This record gives sequence, structure tokens and C-alpha cells, in this order.
Amino acid sequence: MEEGLLPNETKPTGSRGANLELPSSTATSSLTPVLVFSTFVAVCGSFCYGCSLGYSSPAETGIREDLALSTAAYSVFGSILTVGGMVGAILSGKIADLIGRRRTMWFADVFSTAGWLSIAFAKTALWLDIGRLTIGFGVGIICYVVPVYIAEITPKSHRGSFVSANQLMTTSGFALTYFIGTLISWRALAMIGATASVVQIIGLFFIPESPRWLAKLGREKEFEAALKLLRGEDADISEEAADIRDFIEMLEQQTEASFLELFQRRYANSLIVGVGLMLLQQLGGNGPMAYYASSIFEEAGISSTIGLKVLSVIQIPVAIVGLLLMDRSGRRPLLLVSASGMCFSCFLTGLAFCFKTLSQYMCKLIHPANSGLCCSLHNRLRRHTMDYNV
Repeated sequence: MEEGLLPNETKPTGSRGANLELPSSTATSSLTPVLVFSTFVAVCGSFCYGCSLGYSSPAETGIREDLALSTAAYSVFGSILTVGGMVGAILSGKIADLIGRRRTMWFADVFSTAGWLSIAFAKTALWLDIGRLTIGFGVGIICYVVPVYIAEITPKSHRGSFVSANQLMTTSGFALTYFIGTLISWRALAMIGATASVVQIIGLFFIPESPRWLAKLGREKEFEAALKLLRGEDADISEEAADIRDFIEMLEQQTEASFLELFQRRYANSLIVGVGLMLLQQLGGNGPMAYYASSIFEEAGISSTIGLKVLSVIQIPVAIVGLLLMDRSGRRPLLLVSASGMCFSCFLTGLAFCFKTLSQYMCKLIHPANSGLCCSLHNRLRRHTMDYNV
């Protein structure tokens, strides 16, 4: 796959037999303003991705009222984001290798900005769907190229924390959209998403290209200039530059493996675990709950405004705790805890709506003459529960 995302423990030998990990010397591991600014510009795309995930829930009521959309029409709008995301994800690797990481982010931002503007000024459902589909294509590319770029520009000693900023900004965009979406119109909310994309488009003109991508193309002068800019003028980049060159040389000497080789028996366990985790994450119900949280709260008898604000407040602290625990407790324990929590939450939500439907059915089953009285009592109990939750 990409050089910057290959395992650090791999120790191939080039012509000098050197370890190809990035050196951990003080000079090359120091933080520089260019490195921090480049990471900030890159994660603006992650913020836009978070905004796209959280947009459909707080905007649902306003869009359906203003454009008179049916439930089915709005469901298409909410879910079509994933269709564009799949197309963007398929093409992201080839585009990033062809035109570079920085230009790929710029390319994706053009689509994201156009999509947000299409939603903000939409007069019909067609323009809403076109905008949402375009955003999906853009963020599908962003989700790949941003962590690759950050991993390739940061020194080894800071790589984990800098790459983690990608997930933190995604969560921040999601939470901010949930919170602000209850206060402003859906058109203004779309403009916030467009603003994040525009900020990244402008910032991309002031950050360097990935040194590893430049080295891969043999553009030596630009490669050394970019690495010098990222590490600082006084930093000694000779050792790190030599390691990167050896790494690229090793990759070029390797034969490209066939895609069908993944289906060999020796890779079966790893393939099932990797693909299974991705599929189960998407099928676990997290996406639909995020897209239609406001409707779920209203059906449960809770104010959607309060519910979305509470969700937005919880999101960022939980994301920070997860990032802090990732390197200490490991990935597997966090996966087990989060998956168990998600399973329990989905079970409780389904059980609550099951009891609600059952109580309404029992009201009608007791006696037709008493059905009105029973339903009145049910409604009073529902209002009492809602007041208690508030």
C-alpha cells in the first residue's frame, strides 16, 4: 500500500543494509510550525467529513418542511452520502499516487465545496441529492489521503499523536454540526461545512508536498526541500532522507503482488478479521442512528434539540479519552468495550420502542370502548416521562 502507512517494525535492507524506520533523533523529531500548520490544514478535511456525517439529523426537520420532502425522499438524501463515499474510496489510492497527496486533498475539497453549496442553495430534492452525493465522493477521498499525508510528513516520535488528530477533528465536526444545527437553519449549517473545505483549499497552497511521494517520483531537490521545511532549517535531514531513499528502493525492487493472492488460505484469518470489522461496523447501526437521531428522539418523546445537544457535548470528551487510551490499552480492548457498548445501546433502544408499540397495542386490545381512555393514559405517561427526561 502506501509507504507512510507500512508497519514501522519492517526492517528491509537496501544497498547500505540500513534500518528503514524514520530516525528518532532530536533534530528530526522536533516539532516545527510548518509541521503543525500542515497537519492543521490536512485535518480540516477530516472536520468536513465529520460535518457531513452529522448534517442530516439536525437538518431533517427544516429540509422536510421547506422542500416538502417525504420520508422516502429524505432517506435517499441521508443515505446517498455513502454511495459517493464508496466511489471516492475506490479511486483515492490511484489519485493520490498519480497527482500527489496535496493535490488530491485539493481535488477532493473542490467536490466537497460544490456539494455543500448545492445543498445550501437547493430548491428541489434533486439538487439536495446531487450535493450530498458530491460531498460523499469528496470525503471518500479525504478519509484516505489525510491520514496518509500526516503519517508521511511527521517524524516517528510524534506520528501516533498527529494521526490521532484526524479522528479527533472528525468527531469535532460531527459534534459541532449536531450542536449548532439546533440553533441555525439547514442552509446556514451547510455553509459551515463549505467553509471548512474552503479553509483547506486556501491552506493547501502554503504547505509542502509529502516528501515520501516526491522521493518515490525521483524529484530529489523538491524532496530534500520539503523535508528541510518540515524539520526546520537547522535540522540534519541526511539520515532520514537516506532511510526514505532506501525504503523507496526496496519497494521498487519488490514485485507487485496480485490481488487474487489475498484469497490464499494463509491470509484467510487476517482477511476475515479485517473485512469483518469494517462490515460489522457499518452494519451495526451507528450510521443510521447518526443520520436520523432527531427523529429517534422525537419518536421516543424526547426533545430533539436537547437530545442532539447532549450527544454533541458527549462526543468530543469520549473521543479524547479513546485517543489517550489507544496506545496504552491497545486496539483490541477498546474494540471490545466500544462494540459491547454499542450492542447494549442498540438493544436498549430497540427494547424501548418495542415496549412503546406493545403498550399501544394493549390499549386497543383491552376493549374498544376503553381504547380512548387507555391511550389518553398512555399519552399522559409519555408526557410525564418526557418532562422527567428534560
